[in-house]
Amino acid sequence: MTRKEAYLALENGTVLKGWSAGADGERGGDLVFNTAMTGYQEILTDPSYVGQVVIMTYPLMGNYGIAEEDSESGKAWAEAFVMREMSAIPSNFRATMSLSDWLKKQKVVAIEGVDTRQLTKLVRTEGSLRCIVSTTDSNRDSLVNKAKNAPATDNRDLTVGVTCKSPYRWTDAYEASYPNFLAGVNGGKRYRCVAYDFGAKRNILRSLVHCGFDVTVVPGNTKASDVLGMDPDCIFLSNGPGDPAAVKPAIEAMDALVGKKPIFGICLGHQILSIVLGAKTSKMKYGHHGANHPVRDMLTGKVEITSQNHSYAVDPKTLPSHLELTHVNLNDLSVEGMRHKKAPVFSVQYHPEAAPGPLDSAHLFHRFRDLCEGRTLVAVGR
Repeated sequence: MTRKEAYLALENGTVLKGWSAGADGERGGDLVFNTAMTGYQEILTDPSYVGQVVIMTYPLMGNYGIAEEDSESGKAWAEAFVMREMSAIPSNFRATMSLSDWLKKQKVVAIEGVDTRQLTKLVRTEGSLRCIVSTTDSNRDSLVNKAKNAPATDNRDLTVGVTCKSPYRWTDAYEASYPNFLAGVNGGKRYRCVAYDFGAKRNILRSLVHCGFDVTVVPGNTKASDVLGMDPDCIFLSNGPGDPAAVKPAIEAMDALVGKKPIFGICLGHQILSIVLGAKTSKMKYGHHGANHPVRDMLTGKVEITSQNHSYAVDPKTLPSHLELTHVNLNDLSVEGMRHKKAPVFSVQYHPEAAPGPLDSAHLFHRFRDLCEGRTLVAVGR
């Protein structure tokens, strides 16, 4: 069978030739790399990747195929997918199709056979460049020009394209095989939780249910008055794509909700809360994308290996005095978590549901429950 050529072009003039491994077409956006060795399906179906083209640093993708129950949403969201090698044979009894067939079905443009090590080093040096992946254009000048005009994520509210259209109940928890040390709440009060959907992953919602919350998911632009009208016990803010400062409806809603109910935010939700509480965010050079980022919990003194996916971060120099830094990234000392010193509000930058990734931080959902019950963790040494 004849292989179809594909091209990856960057705004700095770099053009790489490879082979099509997904759908025909042309897509562009910010180029980022993910260091996870597994979990390509969860990554591709994470709505936080809207506007981004993903390089996988691990060289072999597709070796365990696709199992539909592993998807984190109903479709693939990444603009395009870049890999060193696509496995021709999926070896997994759970697989329903190959990664290549699934990418075609999901209309994801993908390229294999390029030097992903070179690309990763380039992004680390020059930052997250705009790019284009194409199976329809082979002209170098044309491709570079398209890359230069590809839309970046800056100043765009990308949550409007990924959030749910109307409120709904989520009732699925984890199966009985979920690790015992993260066992759910047996008996006791279940707390009514309104979860803002900025691009929520399914395993986040499962984690909330698993830990004793009755979850109602609402669109990301839901007004504070509508949420308070539901009389929830607590409020959760999900992950999501793009520039947090551009998500104006959510910032306005949180400004009215802080102090009225216990609130827990992750990823984009963390950034939105930080803005509301007086901090500022900025775009990182190449972001954090992977399943192996070490974070120190300043409240317990423990180091957790975390799953992360974000291109923006909170500027630590802008944290106001009423916010306490609770988590720090040990690779670059960036802000990974904070809490309000008086109001029942806390948040983390990373993904405690960790799909894919380690389960070191899943306890944060139990910490959210403790907050609803009026218990707060005292930092080590106090």
